[in-house]
Amino acid sequence: MGKTSDLTAVQKTIIDTLHKEGKTQKVIAKEAGCSQSSVSKHINRQAKGRKKCGRKKCTSSRDNRTLQRIVTTNPFKNVGEIHKEWTAAGVSASRTTTRRLMKDMGFRCRIPCVKPLLNKKQRKKRLAWAKDKKDWTDAEWSKVMFSDESKFCISFGNQGPRVWRKSGEAQNPRCMRSSVKFPPSVMVWGAMSSAGVGPLSFLRSRVNAAVYQEVLEHFMLPAADQLYGDADFTFQQDLAPAHSAKTTSTWFKDHGIPVLDWPANSPDLNPIENLWGIVKRRMQYARPNNAEELKTTIRAAWALITPEQCHRLIESMPRRITAVIEAKGAPTKY
Repeated sequence: MGKTSDLTAVQKTIIDTLHKEGKTQKVIAKEAGCSQSSVSKHINRQAKGRKKCGRKKCTSSRDNRTLQRIVTTNPFKNVGEIHKEWTAAGVSASRTTTRRLMKDMGFRCRIPCVKPLLNKKQRKKRLAWAKDKKDWTDAEWSKVMFSDESKFCISFGNQGPRVWRKSGEAQNPRCMRSSVKFPPSVMVWGAMSSAGVGPLSFLRSRVNAAVYQEVLEHFMLPAADQLYGDADFTFQQDLAPAHSAKTTSTWFKDHGIPVLDWPANSPDLNPIENLWGIVKRRMQYARPNNAEELKTTIRAAWALITPEQCHRLIESMPRRITAVIEAKGAPTKY
């Protein structure tokens, strides 16, 4: 006859049932097929199996709530800073315990999402734009050539401070960093459509209207011939000063190219932003030693982008627009 911990589920059920009926332990042991001592221990413990063993926890529930409040209030602090603040509150625990408890609470150390700051007027315009374009079909979006500039650095290791957050909190404003548009840097210009990508242009100087028009002349027009042939298309660009300059608008009119109206600070609506992300992830382990090697690496990664990837991104436009409408013009996950 086995010990209490060796009782089967059926034996435990029989013991509980007969005990409720008022049967003696001797009768219960006979019916359950186990020793009387096993019946006695099971009834007295009122538990199934052995009690949990192990070292007693060094922190109380109140201490744990204090830790959770510290992390929630200051999600950008590292473990050392959080541990220091927690112990200053009178808690006696090691740094390892601090990290383990944070993990048990569901916090993970992640790189924060970066979203542009939008004022009330910009959110209102984004919402109006999304409502105006909500009925566009995939065929209509396939006629749009999307363009953008992106910054590429020789070193990709500096990604800024990390943030402590739980699963599902990636888009929580408390866990996000705000981005500043147009940092002083050398940019790479590119364009895409549902048919694929066009040639890249590496910008060596500050992008003003004259420089941008040269990019349009020598890179955008060849990209249009490559992606659309003789078919009509609409060109997309953001509201950077060089893009919205009067001379640039005149250039488009002289070439008979319609330009898609675009809301300010809306990278989440532009599918080419996802292509930049793909290129940078592919370059994650590349370590170019100079600018020329960096350009070669960028071109190689850009050349690997397939028309199928571009087509899927263009097909995401209705979902992006729906997300903006649901967010009432606020930044979305895209």
